[in-house]
Amino acid sequence: MEIIAGVDEAGRGPLAGPVVAAAVILPPNHQVEGLADSKKLSPKKREKVFDEIMAVAEVGIGRVSHQTIDQINILQATFKAMRKALGSLKQTPSKALIDGYKLPDQVIKNVGVIDGDNKVESISAASIVAKVTRDRIMLSVDPIFPEFGFARHKGYGTIQHVEALNKYKATPIHRKTYQPVKANLPGMRWLKISRRIGKLGEQLAALQYLKNGYQVIEMNRTCSHFGELDIIAEKNDEWVFIEVKTATKDQLGGPILKVDPAKLRKLESAIQYYLSEQDEEKDIRLDVVTVMLDKKPIIKTYKGIALD
Repeated sequence: MEIIAGVDEAGRGPLAGPVVAAAVILPPNHQVEGLADSKKLSPKKREKVFDEIMAVAEVGIGRVSHQTIDQINILQATFKAMRKALGSLKQTPSKALIDGYKLPDQVIKNVGVIDGDNKVESISAASIVAKVTRDRIMLSVDPIFPEFGFARHKGYGTIQHVEALNKYKATPIHRKTYQPVKANLPGMRWLKISRRIGKLGEQLAALQYLKNGYQVIEMNRTCSHFGELDIIAEKNDEWVFIEVKTATKDQLGGPILKVDPAKLRKLESAIQYYLSEQDEEKDIRLDVVTVMLDKKPIIKTYKGIALD
């Protein structure tokens, strides 16, 4: 029996975040209902169909970062994501059906299908998987950049998104080669004048935790008169409270690596205040992260700082 994989992508147009592709092999006589172009389904319906697809189909997912998009352009990045999606399937398909145009330089025989996400069930399934996967990625970064509203527009160039770009400048997850991002890249002088050096360091640290499998719960949580918790993250039923120290290359000595006893006491009090407002108990940990801002930021993490 010929094994057919449908392939589609999500995220070619946004100003921020990765492009994601999915390859889906549906079993014969599957019972998945509601397969259609993901753009025609409501978010709630997409999530439901996504779960049904993942339960019965073989799925490969390819993700290509915003940095790579800037390096090789979005078309080549999309091709790369599709190749990664096909390559992550457990079994090699006999043929791949690609939404739109044929995938070049691919060892697997493939055919482009114009409007395939409306015509071919496996491509529709791939469209849904890619869309839901990418939306979840953008939801995960929303707490790191709350002023941008990524949970609402998923990185697309809405009026609200462009207004935020003009006011706050581009974030570390924006695609620098896209307009209007290109016109709003923050220089070191702007960061200093706007007093956003520390904010950028916190964002970079939070992205590092996200990359390592943590869920970022909240940024800059004020805990009464005890002060602020820079980052609150979660993983494996443990809350991680992260203090971030940021410096620029021209600051002698760089970031302070050590949290002095007075600051440590304030952090402990702030953590206890935060915990008193929660309805559940979890293990806790305090980390300190130092960020040296240069052409390529240097990030160092010191885990498990002792609390009294």
